[in-house]
Amino acid sequence: MRIRFDRGTLVIDRCEPGVDRTHLLDATWDRDLCAWRLPAERLSELRGRLSANGVRHSDETGHTQATLARESWSIPPLRDYQRAAVQAWRDAGDRGVIVLPTGAGKTIVALAAMAELGVSTLILVPTRVLLDQWTRFLGMCWAHPVGRLGDGQRAFAPITIATYSSAVTWAPRIGDNFGLVVVDEAHHVGAWCPREILEMLVAPSRLGLTATPPDGVAASALARHLGPTVFQCGIGDLTGTALAPYTHETIGIKLTPDERTAYRSTRGVFSTFYARARRENPNMQWRQFVYEAQRTDDGREAVAAWRASRALVAYPDGKRTKLRELLARHAEDRTLVFTADNATAYAISRELLVPPITCDIRRKERTELLKRFASGDCNVLVSAQVLDEGFDLPDADVAIVVGGTSSQRRQVQRIGRVLRPRPGKHALVYELVVEDTAEVRHSLERSAGSARGVALRRHQPEIVRQDALVSSQEGWS
Repeated sequence: MRIRFDRGTLVIDRCEPGVDRTHLLDATWDRDLCAWRLPAERLSELRGRLSANGVRHSDETGHTQATLARESWSIPPLRDYQRAAVQAWRDAGDRGVIVLPTGAGKTIVALAAMAELGVSTLILVPTRVLLDQWTRFLGMCWAHPVGRLGDGQRAFAPITIATYSSAVTWAPRIGDNFGLVVVDEAHHVGAWCPREILEMLVAPSRLGLTATPPDGVAASALARHLGPTVFQCGIGDLTGTALAPYTHETIGIKLTPDERTAYRSTRGVFSTFYARARRENPNMQWRQFVYEAQRTDDGREAVAAWRASRALVAYPDGKRTKLRELLARHAEDRTLVFTADNATAYAISRELLVPPITCDIRRKERTELLKRFASGDCNVLVSAQVLDEGFDLPDADVAIVVGGTSSQRRQVQRIGRVLRPRPGKHALVYELVVEDTAEVRHSLERSAGSARGVALRRHQPEIVRQDALVSSQEGWS
């Protein structure tokens, strides 16, 4: 029996008499090839099944996989929890997901795992920004050229970085060239990162990196294609050692009488229709509700009222006043301002002459703004979602959350942006929440999962950190 790689699948042919589909993991018959097919990711499982049943076979996959010499690597010293993360992954059979908060050094953990395993590696990233960042990180510790697939580049090497979108195209052609696949921002598997990519890779070793592991169906997809969570630390576990201690303060904002009247009116229109819809279909999800609502005049009015109520609390007069006060208080600190939407980000930019970082800002301008922020030439940046994930931000001291959703994932990402450690640093996170509105519930939901054992308004004690170790990993995320 022969096993070979073909267009993202395993082709099994030349089968001897007596071999049945159970030996082949219930593979699918390909009439054109007169052979059996399986997803490429099941190679290790297939090998084990054939060997257990005494079926002779030759494996012609992975013939171009390379072995990477350990002396080619120069990895900074790992912190204790980073070493523990790598060891947990090795103990789990070189498969699984490592969960660490933003700023805790997920990248260096992955590089240490790659160096220890010593096999050709494909790194999957969601954005071109992360494509550039991984190239830079590898240039600091890997002595050979790095392949890049994405952003107009098609360079292939034993260590190759690919964006999710490029990997969809390339996996059928190069899926048998790697012994390890690393998925950055792994919570996107099954959504932004199509699971088909991982099905087309033979790599038996798999490592997922995330600060915010998913649940439900997404968690099942992650476990199936990468393995279970093998190591996890929250912000609270690392605060004061690997992450800067911080204070998280929620500030209540009052609406003006006119704003309160408008909010009650719009929220009432929405709530009445929504309650009726939920009575008719208690299991209806939000996306389905919006779809159904758009089909009637009353429904469209209700959705419009919901949007109007959200826009009203996104940036009322009270938030305007408090934001100006906080920025004046921290005029000498580097501050990140997070909003719920681009409209609010642009409003703040116009009013306070603060540079915005949004999806509309071109790559070259973004890079220049981040350089100015790092140098201190520009002390404040404002963004809706772009800075939440996928950016290696310069050191910031203060985060002001002007608005957000109930997303715990986004909350963890935003807090992590100001927790990069520095001797003597104590970060500040302010959250502006409009009292007696849906924002209060959203704030509580965000904070519930932002960090294990960390509550709103909790003041973290200063802890003596290992300054030498901190500085040795400066610039890594």
